[in-house]
Formats: sequence, structure tokens, C-alpha cells
Amino acid sequence: MSRTRTATSHQTAESAGRSWLPIVLLLGGAILWVYWPVLASLRKEWQTDQNYSVGQLVPFAVLYLLWNDRKRLSGVRCRACWWGIGVIALAQAARLFGLVRLFESAERYALVLTIIGVVLLVTGWEVFWKVRWLLLFLFLMVPLPGRIHNMISGPLQENATAGAVFFLELLGISLTNEGNVIVLNDDVPLAVAEACSGLRMLTAFVVVAFTLAYVVRRPPWQKVALVLSSVPVAIICNTARLVVTALLFLVGSSELANRFFHDFAGFTMMPLAVLMLILELWIMSKLVIEEPSNASASPR
Repeated sequence: MSRTRTATSHQTAESAGRSWLPIVLLLGGAILWVYWPVLASLRKEWQTDQNYSVGQLVPFAVLYLLWNDRKRLSGVRCRACWWGIGVIALAQAARLFGLVRLFESAERYALVLTIIGVVLLVTGWEVFWKVRWLLLFLFLMVPLPGRIHNMISGPLQENATAGAVFFLELLGISLTNEGNVIVLNDDVPLAVAEACSGLRMLTAFVVVAFTLAYVVRRPPWQKVALVLSSVPVAIICNTARLVVTALLFLVGSSELANRFFHDFAGFTMMPLAVLMLILELWIMSKLVIEEPSNASASPR
């Protein structure tokens, strides 16, 4: 009897999914048509600004994580939630504000808000609540607004310079610090430009940490700690990259140092960051000691 009910529920879910498919395709096509200029500008910035090039991977990561959760979501019944219309209307108001005030970021965030509204409208509150973190994840594909970018990039650049100076002095290297320029042995200048601030690593590591936190089975506080720790991990990795580059300038050639900084360092820092995040997960697992249940506890 239970198997018959389970089969009937699965057939009902599949038939409901098929009935919603034309609506989903129609709404998806409408979003593509309405937001095509926004998508085109996003694609251009992803390809020209390396600080936010990881944004183009975010939609694919979300689709993969949804596919990975397909069994968990298959048992949830889709019911239309009309609050989604309100979210969509709010998104269009945000886009209108961006168009009137020439605020491009508002249009881009309105795209993500529209997707959230459509998901809420079509699938309902229960499905929406189960995929809420993936919907918030979509905001990471949008480059930061210019003002926020400047607020973050400047301090990151200063911290990168200070960190590199600190560790180079620990290694016994003679240097002078003139703003964001490090002069090694009074002869070799090393400029820590805005591109060296580590913002590119920061955006990439946040995406990686979010994906890892979503996949692993850990308490919520560990997931949050993992995502937040991506910021110091990015700072540490960028400082290590600057120190190695400075050493290559001293013992090697400027061509070798530049090649390492722009090419090889990108392949080495990402595995290093992933290893640091995995190490953090291991440490947090040791902080929590599970108490044995009464059934498994041996009697005295």
C-alpha cells in the first residue's frame, strides 16, 4: 500500500512538473529578452575585468548544485506563491531606478531579484526555502558597485603591501617602503598596483568557499565560518604570492617574476586556498565532540 502511494505521489509530482514546464520556459524566455542588454554588459565585464571573471562560473555552479540536490527536491510539491509577483515588481522598480539614475549595478541586481521572484512564483514557498542559499549565491555573479569596489580595493592594496614588507623583512631582505612601492636592496622596485590588491583572489575564494560550504554536511555555524574565512585566506594567499614574486625578482629575472605573478601563481594559490579551507573544516570537526547515545553507551 505504501509503495502504491509513493508511486502515485511521484507520478503526481512529475505531472505537475510537466504542467509547469511551458510556464517556466515562457518566463525564462521573457527574462532573457528583457534583460539581454544587462546580460551582455555582464559578459563584457566578466571578460575584461579579471577581478570579477569568476562571476561567469556562478550560474553553472548553481545549476550543478541544484542537480546535486535533485533527489532532495523531487519530493517537494510545487505550489504557486503569488508573493513572487511582488518580488518581480520590486525588481522592476529597482531596474527602473538604475535606468533613471544611470546606476548599472541596480539593473544587474534587479536581474537576480527577478530570477528569485520567478522561482518563488512558480515553485512556491517550500521549494524557495530549500534553495534560498543558491538564490543568494547568484548575487556573487554581479561585480561590486564602483564605490564599494574602491572601498575594498584600497585597503586590500595597503594590507598586501604591509604584509609583503613584514615577511620580506623577516627573511632578512633589505628594503624600503614608499607608499605601495617596495624597493628591494635599494635597487629593485616592486610596485604593488591595484591589480595586486588580491580582489580577484577574494572574489574567487568566496565563490569556492560558498560552494564547498553548501556541499559539505556540517552545522550551519561551520558553514558560515567557512565562507567568512575565505577573506583572510585570500589575504594570506595574495601576500604569499607577493613575497614569492619579490624573491624571484632578487634571485631570478623580472620576466620570470612577472610570469609567476600573472600566470603560474593563479594555478598554485587556488589549490593552496582549498587546502586551507579543508584544513579549517578538519579543525572545526575536532572542536565538536559527539556524545554517545544512551542506547550505545555501555552500562556500568
